[in-house]
Amino acid sequence: MENFQTPLLFITLLFYILAFVVYFINFTYTKGTLKIHARFLIISAFILNTILLVIRGLLIGGLPLRNLFEFGLFFVWAIILIFLLVESKYELSSSALFVLPIVILLLLFLVNLDVSIRPAMPALRSKWLIVHVLTAVISYGAFAMSFALSIMYLIKDWLQEHKPENKFIEVFPTLEKMDDLSYKVIFIGMPALTIMLVTGAVWAEYSWGRYWSWDPKETWALITWFIYSAYLHVRLRGWKGKKAALLSIVGFLAVIFTFLGVSYLLPGIHSYA
Repeated sequence: MENFQTPLLFITLLFYILAFVVYFINFTYTKGTLKIHARFLIISAFILNTILLVIRGLLIGGLPLRNLFEFGLFFVWAIILIFLLVESKYELSSSALFVLPIVILLLLFLVNLDVSIRPAMPALRSKWLIVHVLTAVISYGAFAMSFALSIMYLIKDWLQEHKPENKFIEVFPTLEKMDDLSYKVIFIGMPALTIMLVTGAVWAEYSWGRYWSWDPKETWALITWFIYSAYLHVRLRGWKGKKAALLSIVGFLAVIFTFLGVSYLLPGIHSYA
């Protein structure tokens, strides 16, 4: 099964790309007639993504959350899961045009990583791994959805002001709906991010004898938490619209830097992750 991982990863990537293409054609040229086909493709890709996670889990004998490749697979899975839940409840299929590029770029990064199975480092052989990393995946998936909604908000706001005849003005939901949903998914993601930080500190004390060491990944995870905490705080003080959307985008850029940038630019005790 180990040799089956890479082909399945490429097939999953292909299905996500096809889903994006069909969604784009659906909204640009066919006035919604291809929506069911696009949804079929993205659900198929999600199922393939799930199968790949199951295979990886069977190979390592546990949840695949031990390294950058496995976390990335779960990250993609969480983004699409949250998209499907939001899309089914709020009729927000147009957000696929912005969610899928994130997923495709992440998978293009993952196909270049080593997928071989190696023994877990001693620090990763802990009961805290599942809660700590899984809550990170959930929060990052929610923040990715908020990022997509914020980009959509800024684009529609600009189009309404400068190109009111553009067809995408009608394709996108109302500004109020996108702003409200962006807030809701961040509100869901923040408790998970908080649990991730707390369990990480407990795990660090158990593994290394200290709750906090100012490791780069710890530090940037905390920065990310402060950004989204600031977002929720200013929402209560009346920040909506462009300001909130920009802060949401900044928060997700911090997520991506915590996930990828720190791993390559600021190595530390979390370098294996």
